Amino acid sequence: MKTFNELRALVEDEIKNMNLPAEPSNFYEPIRYILSLGGKRLRPVFALMACNVFSDDVAAAVKPAVGMEIFHNFTLLHDDIMDNSKLRRKKPTVNAKWNDNVAILSGDGMMYIASQYVFAAPENVRKQIMELYHKTAIEVCEGQQFDMDFETSDDVTLDDYIRMITLKTAVLPAACLKIGALIGGASEDEAQKLYDAGISFGIAFQMQDDYLDMYSTPEVLGKPVGGDVNECKKTVFYHKMTELMPSERVGEWKTFYANKSYGFEEKLQIARDYFSEYKVDAAVQNIIEDYYAKAFGILNAIAAADRIAPLREFMEKLRVRID
Repeated sequence: MKTFNELRALVEDEIKNMNLPAEPSNFYEPIRYILSLGGKRLRPVFALMACNVFSDDVAAAVKPAVGMEIFHNFTLLHDDIMDNSKLRRKKPTVNAKWNDNVAILSGDGMMYIASQYVFAAPENVRKQIMELYHKTAIEVCEGQQFDMDFETSDDVTLDDYIRMITLKTAVLPAACLKIGALIGGASEDEAQKLYDAGISFGIAFQMQDDYLDMYSTPEVLGKPVGGDVNECKKTVFYHKMTELMPSERVGEWKTFYANKSYGFEEKLQIARDYFSEYKVDAAVQNIIEDYYAKAFGILNAIAAADRIAPLREFMEKLRVRID
């Protein structure tokens, strides 16, 4: 069984050796740039680890895994435009370094390059994998649209929020796991179980990000704490608050949350006071743990303990944000 570092090195080597043309430079250079910013390469490593559960040879999964990483980075280019973000991994975003038009076009190109890489999957599972890839791409776009819609909607429920983060965040790592498993020789049932584990893990991971944004530190988070509250984002905390507080106070809560006139620290502290009063933080932690437990329970039923152990250990590290 290969280690995380060994699998990540395979991904990095494949990205480093991408043979992109030199011209037009304003089309290809932003693609090289965004892929050079690194990150932990979680999604492609998921694919390779899933492949390794069922096969000792992961070579056939490398290009499809990198294709999923290219697709992920394509979504970041377009997300940064929509959010008017200027920094990505502490470096200028493509839209800031070049401009929005360049970022849009290079992002479009990345989507097609990603398809080429995913299409390199072995022929016996290629059709199934391409169908999953295209389904996942559409779902990620649906999730982004729901996220934007929810910003101006007052009728969003916790179930709506979970559906949104499932589409926007969870389906991509889940698809990576299933693609890797299929290339490794897993049955449809085994591959689907890994997909289901990825969905539960992805939901928990996103909710944990919500939690860290409320209760972590800038040093751990890599950005100021409380951004979600100050940007009026309706995270799991917002929805759980409306469930747990008396109905006669819900209007008060929603009015406060939508108010953008507070100072950054002031609004964060008031929100924390609300959450403390109704024990929302503990309720959110329970939801997160339930989804993690579901993911790990599925993993334990998939394969022999020694085969699934590296993937489970990797997920455990991500769960507690250990490098």
